[in-house]
Amino acid sequence: MHTFLASARRGLASRWGRIAAGAAAIAVAAMLPLLAIDIPGVLPGPTYTPGTLTVLAYAMLIAALALSYHLIFGVAGMLSFGHAMFFAAGAYGLGIVLRLLAPTGMPSEAVFLLAIVITLVVALVLGNLVGALALRVSGISFAMVTLAIAQAMNVMIRRNVGGLTGGEEGVTLTVAVVPDWLVGVINTRNLYWLALAILVIVYLACVWVERSRLGHVVAAARENELRVTVLGLRPYLVRLFLFSAAAVLAAVAGMGFMLLQSSATPRISTSDFTLTLLVIVVLGGVGYRWGAIVGGIVYTLLDQRLAALASSDAIAGLPDVLRIPLSEPLFILGMLFVLVVMFAPGGIVGIAHRVTRRRGGRRDAEEPAVLQDMEA
Repeated sequence: MHTFLASARRGLASRWGRIAAGAAAIAVAAMLPLLAIDIPGVLPGPTYTPGTLTVLAYAMLIAALALSYHLIFGVAGMLSFGHAMFFAAGAYGLGIVLRLLAPTGMPSEAVFLLAIVITLVVALVLGNLVGALALRVSGISFAMVTLAIAQAMNVMIRRNVGGLTGGEEGVTLTVAVVPDWLVGVINTRNLYWLALAILVIVYLACVWVERSRLGHVVAAARENELRVTVLGLRPYLVRLFLFSAAAVLAAVAGMGFMLLQSSATPRISTSDFTLTLLVIVVLGGVGYRWGAIVGGIVYTLLDQRLAALASSDAIAGLPDVLRIPLSEPLFILGMLFVLVVMFAPGGIVGIAHRVTRRRGGRRDAEEPAVLQDMEA
């Protein structure tokens, strides 16, 4: 009994410690636009400048998108090659609906809020339709179905079906019906805080889903679907709910992307973009919520800075055997992915978790999401 109580106290202290650490991280992130922190080689300039805030906001939106993919891949164990279509649905949906509602003469605030609601409903319907079809199969068949649907959606976007998507040029944001505090370089700070809020909301939604009964059923079905079925539960329905929830969360990140970039192009609807999400989740650590966040931020910053490094004079002066591969950011990111898979299968957060356990002698670091829920 004494051992049980001691273990419960340690678990409670560990949970409150994680909450305090998360709150501190949010507070620090929220203060960055007010500070003049400059990290050469990592950030393009001090943290208060619009360029750096835009990069950081984009990184947080990608982290939010990776969190939504974590629900499908890390929690449910379903490999999807079409998750980017929901991100594109959020970005394109907001841009198209705003453009259609702008001439109605409604107040701009009402148009903006109505466009957000309509976009979320569209994402929910799309998630249910795609999930209802793809979840009829499993494994590699599920991956191929999601890939085929995503490719079809990408073709429709590029062909400008209905004259709505703008073809290869994409969709631009109708700023006339967007609140003034979200428009222009002068308001980059507000867009940064909006991206941070989206990341926090998506994270809390993921926590709620994973710790709910539905999340436990999904995790159990991933390990042994037959046993879950024998208990009288229907894995198909709970997976469909989780798939749809992930689609809506991805659309929320997509809407933030549209507001930040003021445009969207067909690139964000490709299967290549979904593969990037897979790389991010593996890089950060499969099964860790913080892994998706860390992976999204690290990958985005690496992608941004490696592009600058590839065009630098230092790389241009190297012999061809080094210059050619190092001048391709995708090559470097690909090699980093291979190294993580081979030598650190738990990703960045997994490494930190193992180091903390060895030093502290107890499990104070974040466990994979499924393990946390089983112990709660």
